[in-house]
Amino acid sequence: RLINTSRRKMRLKHLKTLMSPTDGAFRITAVAFSPNSVKLAVATFDRVVHLFDENGEKRDKFACKPAEKEYGKESFQVSSLAFSPDSTTLAVGQTDNIVFLYKLGEGWTEKKSIINKFFQDSAVTCLVWPVQQPALIIGLADGKVRAASVKAKRTHTIYNTDQYVCSLAASPNGKGIISGHGDNSIVRYFFDDEGTGAVQGQIAKHSCEPYALCWGSSIVAAGCDRKVVMYGDDGKVIQQFDYSREADEKDFMCAVASPTGQSVVMGSFNRLRVYNFSPRRGVWDEAKSKDIPNLYTITALAWKKDGSRVAAGSLCGSIELFDCALKRSVYQNKFEMTYVGLSQVIVKNLTSGTRINLRSHYGYEIDNVRIMGRDRYLVAFTTDTLLLGDLISCKLSEVAWMNSGGNEKFFFENDSVCMVFNAGELTLIEYGLSDILGTVRTENMNPHQISVRINERKQLGVADNKKLAYLVDLKTVAIVDLVIGTTVAVVNHDVKVDWLELNETGRKLLFRDKQLRLHLFDIPGESKATILNYCTYVQWVPLSDVVVAQSRSQLCVWYNIDSPEQVTTFPMKGDIVDIERNEGRTDVMVNEGVGTVSYTLDEGLIEFRTAIEDGDYIRAVVFLETLELSPETESMWRTLSELSLKAKQILVAERCYAAVGDVAKARYLREVNKIASYVAAETGRDGTDHFMVRAKLAILNKEFKLAESIFMEQGRVNEAMEMYQELHMWDESIGVAEAAGHPELETLKSSYFQHLMDTSQEERAGELREGQGDYMGAINLYMKAGLPARAARVALEHSELTGVSDVMERIAAALMKAGLFEKAGEMFERVRMHQKAFEAYRKGKVYRRARDVARGTFPNEVVNLEEEWGDHLASQKQWDKAIEHFIEAGRSVKAIEAAIQSKQWNKAIQIVEMQEDSVAVRYFRQIAQHFASINDYEAAERYYVKAGVLKDAVDMYVGVNMWEQAHKLAVGCMKPEDVATLYISKAQDMESEGKYREAERLYVIVNEPDLAINMYKTIKQYDNMIRLVAVHHKDLLTDTHLHLAKEMEAEGQQRQAEHHYCEAGDWRAAVNMYRAADMWEESYRVAKSHGGASAAKQVAYLWAKSLGGESAVKLLTKFGLLDAAVDYAADNSSFDFAFELARAALRNKLPEIHLKYAMYLEDEGKFAEAESEFIKANKPKEAVLMYVHGQDWNSAQRVAEEYDPSSVADVLVGQARVAFERKDYQAAESFLLRAHRPELAVKFYKEAGMWTDSIRVARDYVPNKLPHLQKEYEIYMNSSKGIRSKGDLLSPAKTWEQSGDYQQAIGAYLKITVQQNSDYDFLANCWDKAVELAMKFVPERATAVVGTVCERLAAIERFEQAAELYLGVEMVKEAIDMYMKGGLWDQAKRTAAQMAPQYADYVSTQYKGHLTSTGGADAAAMLVGEDPIAGLDMLARQGQWDKCITMAQKQGAGVLNKYVAMYATHCIKSEKPVDALQLFTKYGAPPSAQNFNIYKRLVLDLFSLSSPPYKVWADLRDLLYTLVRRHSVLCSAFSKCCICCLFLPD
Repeated sequence: RLINTSRRKMRLKHLKTLMSPTDGAFRITAVAFSPNSVKLAVATFDRVVHLFDENGEKRDKFACKPAEKEYGKESFQVSSLAFSPDSTTLAVGQTDNIVFLYKLGEGWTEKKSIINKFFQDSAVTCLVWPVQQPALIIGLADGKVRAASVKAKRTHTIYNTDQYVCSLAASPNGKGIISGHGDNSIVRYFFDDEGTGAVQGQIAKHSCEPYALCWGSSIVAAGCDRKVVMYGDDGKVIQQFDYSREADEKDFMCAVASPTGQSVVMGSFNRLRVYNFSPRRGVWDEAKSKDIPNLYTITALAWKKDGSRVAAGSLCGSIELFDCALKRSVYQNKFEMTYVGLSQVIVKNLTSGTRINLRSHYGYEIDNVRIMGRDRYLVAFTTDTLLLGDLISCKLSEVAWMNSGGNEKFFFENDSVCMVFNAGELTLIEYGLSDILGTVRTENMNPHQISVRINERKQLGVADNKKLAYLVDLKTVAIVDLVIGTTVAVVNHDVKVDWLELNETGRKLLFRDKQLRLHLFDIPGESKATILNYCTYVQWVPLSDVVVAQSRSQLCVWYNIDSPEQVTTFPMKGDIVDIERNEGRTDVMVNEGVGTVSYTLDEGLIEFRTAIEDGDYIRAVVFLETLELSPETESMWRTLSELSLKAKQILVAERCYAAVGDVAKARYLREVNKIASYVAAETGRDGTDHFMVRAKLAILNKEFKLAESIFMEQGRVNEAMEMYQELHMWDESIGVAEAAGHPELETLKSSYFQHLMDTSQEERAGELREGQGDYMGAINLYMKAGLPARAARVALEHSELTGVSDVMERIAAALMKAGLFEKAGEMFERVRMHQKAFEAYRKGKVYRRARDVARGTFPNEVVNLEEEWGDHLASQKQWDKAIEHFIEAGRSVKAIEAAIQSKQWNKAIQIVEMQEDSVAVRYFRQIAQHFASINDYEAAERYYVKAGVLKDAVDMYVGVNMWEQAHKLAVGCMKPEDVATLYISKAQDMESEGKYREAERLYVIVNEPDLAINMYKTIKQYDNMIRLVAVHHKDLLTDTHLHLAKEMEAEGQQRQAEHHYCEAGDWRAAVNMYRAADMWEESYRVAKSHGGASAAKQVAYLWAKSLGGESAVKLLTKFGLLDAAVDYAADNSSFDFAFELARAALRNKLPEIHLKYAMYLEDEGKFAEAESEFIKANKPKEAVLMYVHGQDWNSAQRVAEEYDPSSVADVLVGQARVAFERKDYQAAESFLLRAHRPELAVKFYKEAGMWTDSIRVARDYVPNKLPHLQKEYEIYMNSSKGIRSKGDLLSPAKTWEQSGDYQQAIGAYLKITVQQNSDYDFLANCWDKAVELAMKFVPERATAVVGTVCERLAAIERFEQAAELYLGVEMVKEAIDMYMKGGLWDQAKRTAAQMAPQYADYVSTQYKGHLTSTGGADAAAMLVGEDPIAGLDMLARQGQWDKCITMAQKQGAGVLNKYVAMYATHCIKSEKPVDALQLFTKYGAPPSAQNFNIYKRLVLDLFSLSSPPYKVWADLRDLLYTLVRRHSVLCSAFSKCCICCLFLPD
């Protein structure tokens, strides 16, 4: 779409002279075109305004008038002209301080008149009337710029500069103005800056007075200095054209910009200069100027608003008309396109002469203008926008549009909107709007599957109605409200939709599916209905909601689409082709083969619906009056009456009610109409707003409260009361009187009561008495009216009446007589007559209250009552309510029956499962049948099983084709062979019916897949056959594919055979099949698809090889495989063929082939021939490597020295490598040194794990690598690679030690850890060496090294050695701790005693703690030696009492008695008093007071023994006797023990 703009520059072409020049000066003072481009106004020096039409013909003129008549007609000059935006008014500015507004009208026949005058304080110098602005802008000589409001008829100052206004200009969009002033300033003012924030006020200072000033894409100014300057929006100069040095150039007097602002014309002496703005480059270009000899100074310029013409007025009075077009073209000999600007094109219909101005409002360059859609619509593109236009309605749209490569598809079926499809997106553009109406995603581009409705019918209460219906997919219709941009409904259909259309109001959607069924979708209600089962044509009648459709030989018409079931049908022949509606007639055109026949529809019915939708009720009345009264038209009258009454069109409503024979409403509305007419005549206002009319209408609509409020708002109390009285609504009337405090309230009440009594309305009279508090009177009136229930209510509500028994009994009797048993029972209850109350309730079937009475008075009757209640509910078919009562009555069977009858199966199941099996089994089958009916087959099966009827469950599953479940049950109740026979016979039946899938299922269920496989094989459904084999005989799948492939190959079905070969994974067989059939193309295809590039090359190679010679070369060249074929031949040892191809076409490949041939010979062991080929391939090094690989060192040396001396070293390296592999390290090292490659020796030694030799070679030959190698060795040693040899571990340390780097040596010794070697002696020696080096050479590290080494020695349990190292550095405390840690307590004690006595107690304490924590008899014995009491306590805690007592004897009697007492206590607690007695007998019983409780407990425990031996009593006696004798106070201690006293002396 890019166009060379250098060829599209504005050119001025002289068309005609409108006014001839005079011989002298006769200045043209002003020129102006009307915005509609119809009129041209020219003001001459003699104060006459001439009017020309669009063709340049003079049509009128008029003389201007002075501001004041007394000054005369020659007292002024016309300074400026300006047309109003609507082109009907011309503003004339005059130097006598006035602006006249002349009404010219739209045509030429209207009378001209002055409609306004604007007086000013100084002379008017210039005028401008911006488009889209209501105000006229006036420039004055005193420097003011003022705005004149036509409607307000006044002017106000916009701004004042105090400098003469020499020029005015408006922006192209009319949103701003600029003015030039006598002080050279240029001032800008915005009516609306559109949010740009541009600066207002003085924006530039020109070099002279800017008499020639205009505002286009830039602000352009010029004047007497002969310079044309372009200013930017910020007021800075962006470009300048200087003609001051041109002798033939004079002052610039006037300027005008094109309507688009992209071109400017400057007027000077005998010349018009043209400037064009290039939007793409952002600069102004000067076009060729228009020189007109003898024209003299150009004093006025005007540019026609469509951009096609420029009018120039001169000093001598001539008016010249110029055509200004960039280019012209004729489109299909029908339209002329005039490019009047880069962004403006005038399109003229050459047939009708109509014109349309196509213009980009954004100033973009227009190109590629096309006429489409039956020569009615314009389509044009700019770089960023899309322009659309309707040539008939002259509506234009410009929307943002990205360059899509011209792939858009336009559809113009809708007159209001253009549909644009591009890349799966539908865009809607409404003509006349410059915004995209809507965008949706859809792949369906058929206009018959898209419906758009844009305000096609006026609707009440709907200002803007824009709807779109389209297919989201082939079965889904979406309806979008384009006003709010949301989806309002989605229609999901089960069949593809092939046609759809919305009605004109967008409330109904018709669509037809592929089965030719016609459906109607109501959008507000979201309901869908099928209205025709077979439809070949359907269409909405224009301007209505009537639908016409064809179903075979019937014409179907829906006059009221809201009732789709009401359809009118006519028999017809042929097919409907169109619907025509004009001149009050609607015809359906039907093509009957030989001619076209029209069927006329009922226009009245059509128009009525349309009028209702449009709210034109009078028109609806006119339509209905033409129809005969029928049920359908009567329904229409009634509909219209309701709508008109709501709209307060009372006359229409009256007519409607009269039409349907509702005389009462018609008369009532006539009275209302009279009131409304009277009020309208008296007040001149709308009579329907009068309060009486509104109240009457409210009464008619039965809105009495609304009518009352209307009356009360107006203070019309009596009218409100009368309204209610007329309606016999006395209560409401009395309520109004009470609210208003009416004086006749009591009279009204009395009259009302008497009226009630006179008219036998005792009920209402009773209500009045009740309201007045006369309850007895109310009861009497209720009883008289035969309303005992009302009387009972009053009596029950007032406790003072319940005590009157005769009244209560009378009411109760009346209630019983009236059959109101519940009320009667309630009355009996109130007077405590429970028996009668119970009987009344029971008789009236009021079981709940009867149960309440029975529970309190007759509890034995409750159970029977519950059963009776349940029976009653069951008789009323209220089974669900009866269930609970049967349960309460203990009637489980009845409860189950009721639950089943009420379909409450869950409850029935609960009750059944609570019954015994003998009862429950009767109902399981019914329950199972229920679950089967609701498709809950699993539950049904469960209950069939409980019922013991498995056969029924099997039949159920068979009936619904659930063969797997049926088979599972059948196995349990049928013989396997019977099941198999049943299923196989059923499968064979299905097979014969063509239901192969079902048959397959049955075969598989009974484990007979082979029958299904044979079935599919018989009918040649090999895919299904393969599928079953893959499932049931997976091991035979490949064989099956191969078998089928061979059969099909034999039958000549190569394609099918290929498929099975490939499925079997034997695509090579397919390749060979095609090769055997000489189908090389297919063979090549299969090989390429399945074998990849390599296989394809192989087939191509074989193909070419079969051809041979030049044909092979051509074939391989055709496929682009010549190189690959040569390579393949060489790779596959076909070297003769490879050499043949290479010598024929690819001689550069010969060395490569020689190389491959050499490698082949090498593999065959033909080394001499291979050497020759390597040499021919210029690869002598490969020959050397060949001999090296074969360890033929002499040959390798020979070839290397003869052809490649650089490889001699490689031969030596190879020999060294072999020597290393043979572990001949000395020879290998010698070879490498001869090859000057000692680094490889280092590497090989390192890789062999010979780090010592590696380090040696590095130290001798490559010392620069030694530090790195040593670090690497350290890393190697630290890595987790298991146990290392001692030499490897010591090597780095000794190396560092020999080199005198003792720090590193110490570190190396310390890095030797348990993880690297398990010889603890070796490790201890290494660490000792580290300590030795530290103490000798690095004493400052000695302590730290000793600490580290001692910790490691302790870890390997070399505690004594560690302690000695600590002592070596005088770390006594650490040495003692190490001895103790190793359990060397004697050494620890000795060290503490000899070297650090202060730690003796510390060692002793630790030793005691050690013994205590260690436990055991030996430890305890040793602890006794250290601490007797602690040791004995330990033995006691351990329960070693014998040892404890033995050792206690050695400590003296006091200690012995303590532990004897403790041992005795232990025995007593262990319930061994005899052992305690023996203990005291053996060791003695001291008479100490702390033992008395022990003795007392011992005696009591012994006395409690049953039949102890005599010796026990004898020992006890001796014990007690000894105690008594040894202590005189024993009597007091045993004073309470009578048995002890027996042993005391007299």
